[in-house]
Amino acid sequence: MRFSRFLALYRHHFRDHRRERMFLASSSFFVIFGVSRILVYSFQARGNPHELWIAGIHVHHYVWGIAVLLLVGYLWLIQVGTGMSRDSHRLGRITALLYGAGAALTLDEFAMLLHLKDVYWERSGRISLDAVMLFGALVSAGLWGGPFWRGLLRQGARVVRRNRGRPALVRTQGAPSAAEPIGQVLAPPVPKPEKS
Repeated sequence: MRFSRFLALYRHHFRDHRRERMFLASSSFFVIFGVSRILVYSFQARGNPHELWIAGIHVHHYVWGIAVLLLVGYLWLIQVGTGMSRDSHRLGRITALLYGAGAALTLDEFAMLLHLKDVYWERSGRISLDAVMLFGALVSAGLWGGPFWRGLLRQGARVVRRNRGRPALVRTQGAPSAAEPIGQVLAPPVPKPEKS
């Protein structure tokens, strides 16, 4: 699938700026949570954890998450990225991505915040995963871009059908062994988004 087709599908399914921001925040949340978990586990497995120490204090990644959430909260408080202009939409996308990332970094170590000690590797650290699942469900509720993902899957299926066994053959009357190609099935065009 060409990038232009992907972009057309994206614009078609995310004409509503609020829905798009929810989708971006949700996607960013799950990606950053997954990446942070993978990195923490890989560092721990090597026995050489990469830790940041400032003035003798180990700074956990939830601190960076809280800082990002505070920044995004302030930007939204002064209504950055909430207007109707093109620049405002771009800033809205950026702040939505940052919000998802900050929430993921914070909730990944939620158990530490709750117990006020490092329980990341203990059984009680499991509450972080519970918090992530609850928040992930909340931020994704009613949204996960259902129409967008269905449209994307349909386009992918069309590409597969178009490229598989090209061209398809069918028997014709009069010559049982002769075959002639069937014409390609063309996908209906995706409507262009309305400009506002």
